[in-house]
Amino acid sequence: MALSIFDLFKVGIGPSSSHTVGPMVAGNRFLAELEERQLFEKIASVRIDLYGSLAMTGEGHATDVAIMIGLGGEAPDSVDPDSVLPTIENIRKKKKIVLAGKYSIDFIEKEHLIFNFGHSLPKHPNGMKIQVSDDAGIVLYQNIYYSVGGGFVLSDAEIDQKGSDTSGVKIPYPFENAKELIELADKNGLTISEMVLENEKIISGQEKLEKGLDQLWAVMDGCIRRGCEQTGILPGGLNIRRRANKLKNDLISKPEAAFKDSLGVMDWVNLFAIAVNEENAAGGRVVTAPTNGAAGVIPAVLAYYDRFVHGSTKEGIRTFLTTSAAIGMLYKKNASISAAEVGCQGEIGVACSMAAGALCAVMGGTNQQIENAAEIGMEHNLGLTCDPIGGLVQVPCIERNTMGAVKAINAARLAMQGDGEHHVPLDSVIETMRQTGVDMQEKYKETSTGGLAVNVVAC
Repeated sequence: MALSIFDLFKVGIGPSSSHTVGPMVAGNRFLAELEERQLFEKIASVRIDLYGSLAMTGEGHATDVAIMIGLGGEAPDSVDPDSVLPTIENIRKKKKIVLAGKYSIDFIEKEHLIFNFGHSLPKHPNGMKIQVSDDAGIVLYQNIYYSVGGGFVLSDAEIDQKGSDTSGVKIPYPFENAKELIELADKNGLTISEMVLENEKIISGQEKLEKGLDQLWAVMDGCIRRGCEQTGILPGGLNIRRRANKLKNDLISKPEAAFKDSLGVMDWVNLFAIAVNEENAAGGRVVTAPTNGAAGVIPAVLAYYDRFVHGSTKEGIRTFLTTSAAIGMLYKKNASISAAEVGCQGEIGVACSMAAGALCAVMGGTNQQIENAAEIGMEHNLGLTCDPIGGLVQVPCIERNTMGAVKAINAARLAMQGDGEHHVPLDSVIETMRQTGVDMQEKYKETSTGGLAVNVVAC
């Protein structure tokens, strides 16, 4: 499996990796394909059709905004979040979109960006079609893209192919499942982190690897800090008030309370997760870890390690990220990290599993204990549905990240108390998660047509 660490962890903007980052990436890809075919000068109009979950919850997830920004040439890892809404307002006011930032064409949103409610494309719930036409209305080019979770985007031709963009790279330690991962690491006397690092040196190069890992943590930590400073109401209409700033102020104003409450550190973990996911809900810069909806779990547990675990180091932070990435690769390869495909077990559940194994690793766990921690993390998230109220990544999503983070810490501690022997293999849990996702009713897969989304008044 030649997935890169940086395939699992991407810098982007909120509120969703599949519904915001993915469509923006699709827009970028479409522009590159137009450039390759030298079509820009002939284009008179563009049409975007959204299907499945992208249509059902796209407005709440800013899918419409993301695809317009992406077609304008902005990329998820470099766009200024503060520039997004002014750009969209300009498109709507002038009824023009500037493809690739250079080619201005007429664009009336209701006519050229269509939400096909109740209709899905055949290969994945998150489907979109983009096409451009000339003055005579003749289609010059079109393509179908699927946002398959975590910001990954596959074209209609690619989705049937296994592997990734880096699948042709020959790595020293290839693995397809957890059994192979553990056996290969033990055979070569390596930790999971060390083995993945050796693979990544081939995929990305030593310099990009070190800088990239440090940058990921810098963005995560920066997101926590920004989230702790912001106040006000989150966008979208639910009138959800930001809580992180008050939580932080309460914690630092009464430090002596920590001596009276043995679970006080849990409040800090909750704070870290809430801060990240409030930023995500507001369209801020986050790291897909492995998705935006679950973006707070891994940063919260990593911040717990950095701030509360004695002996934490910069090298430990890198070990945490690489170990969690290895676990995430297993889910990406053998199941799914898309809530629209398998429910929230594929987002919060996977993030919890990744964080649990990673924390176990930096606490000195063996490869077997790491696998055990990751297995525990997912086993107790099986069946978790995705039913966001109002189609927004707010309720229950923000608090759900706190639960995933705390559960990950507990899973790591449970695994550390054992000797690594466990009855349920990680591969079995991953396959169970996949099967559960297949069996789950569609209304519980990020459509906002079941569960809390219909049993709680949205506003």
